This record gives sequence, structure tokens and C-alpha cells, in this order.
Amino acid sequence: MNFKDWATRVMLISLIFIALIVALLAGRATQLQNNTSNPAIASWSQYPNVHMRSPIKPSSAANPRKSLFKTTAAFTKYRPRYEIAWADPSNYGERYTKDVNGIKVNNLPIIVLHETSNSAQSAINFFQTPHTDENVQASYHAMIKLDGTVIYTVPPDKRAFGAANSVFDSANGSESVKTNLNLPPSVNNFAYHVSLETPPDGWTDTEPIHSGYTDAQYYSLAWLIAQSDVPDDRITTHRLVDRSGTRIDPRSFDGEKFLNLLHNFRQVSE
Repeated sequence: MNFKDWATRVMLISLIFIALIVALLAGRATQLQNNTSNPAIASWSQYPNVHMRSPIKPSSAANPRKSLFKTTAAFTKYRPRYEIAWADPSNYGERYTKDVNGIKVNNLPIIVLHETSNSAQSAINFFQTPHTDENVQASYHAMIKLDGTVIYTVPPDKRAFGAANSVFDSANGSESVKTNLNLPPSVNNFAYHVSLETPPDGWTDTEPIHSGYTDAQYYSLAWLIAQSDVPDDRITTHRLVDRSGTRIDPRSFDGEKFLNLLHNFRQVSE
């Protein structure tokens, strides 16, 4: 092989390597751009502080904010059991900073209370099953079993599909965000969804009431929400936000009992 042929081959190999490097850098730049424009909202410190039990690190550290509430000695003494049963990624998504029309959204967080309508395990089985049909995708951020065990199913910085056609009526007006062209607007983009396991006598959801929830469930629910900065007037139920006319959960819920426990577990910061 003469020098000219050797030099030509070296040049071709060099060009191939350069092209590969350029392609890799372009791909990395696109990834960085996508991450930068990713619609996931950066900070969710106002939701229950369950990041410590989530594989996803909290992003709120970069955006520190003063907490509206502080937990009490009663909160510290109560420690419920917990389980982790992450939902399939098809059943939850990102939180968006803009709606489908490109309009920026900045709703303050709300907490929506639900019930499972069957056993907690049946809900876990459903959430962990991949669903390609957008009309059946569903999940909660957390569930509370009859014995008070807290089950984490969706990280709090993600958008759980807990309420379909829904609106939250606040002091600022009706709040809802449309993030999917094929589905009605909902509160999911700014909601943290918590569901209580339904007692066996309520597994048929044709009745408007059932025997109610256990004391352990009320304590664990209050303990979980006491970790959040969501004020009382932004804690609501699936029944109140639903606009489909089909949701009545959580049935037989004692709101006064829950709020008394919540106030025992957290106080307004000075």
C-alpha cells in the first residue's frame, strides 16, 4: 500500500469517527434540550414528603421554600407501616407546566381523597398492569390499607391518573388543566391522589354508604398529609371534583375526624 492510499484510508476512518462523535454530541444535545423543556414541574415540596421512600430523588432542593406547616410530637410518635408497589409507567405521567394550548399553568397543589372500591391488592394489580388505552389508565400516589399501612404507588412529582373529567372549585375560581387532546380536562396535573381501602361490605359500589374506615386508616391518612404544605381548603374528595356524575368516593368519610387528627399532627408555622 502506497502512502497516498494509506493517507486516504486514515482520512476516511477519521471522518467516520468525527461523524460518530458529532452524532453522539447532537443526540446528547437533543436529550439535554428535551430535559430542559420537559414539562415536568420542578418542585413539589408542598406534597406529602414521601421522597425519602421514592427511588426518584427530590427536586425541591434547588428551589427551597419556607414550609407553611410544621409537624408535631404526635406526628413523630406515630409511624405506620409502609409498602412500595410502584405502578406501571403507562398508568402515570409527567406534570406539565403548559396545557395543550401552550398556555402556562401554575395551579397550587391540591390533595384528592378516594377509596379503592375493592381491596387494595386489586388496585395494585390494576396499576401494575400496562395499559395502552388512555381511557383505562389509572393510579393513585398512595393508598392506605384497612390496617393503616401506607402503600406508595406513584412518586409525588409525577402525575397520577386519579381523576378523569374533574374540576376543583377554589377561592380563585374553577381549576382544571387539559393535558391530553383526547381526554377532558382534569385536576391530575396539580393533584396528589390518596385512596383509602374500601371495607369488604363496600366492595359493591352500588350503595352510597358502607361501614366506614378504620381508626388506623384515619391516623395514617392524617400522618401522610401532615407532611405536606397543602392547606385544609385545598384538600378535597373525588366526589367533589368529579364532573362525570359517576364518582361518589370516599363514601362514609368522616371529614371532621380526619381534620382533627390532621391538626393534631401538624400546626401552622410561625
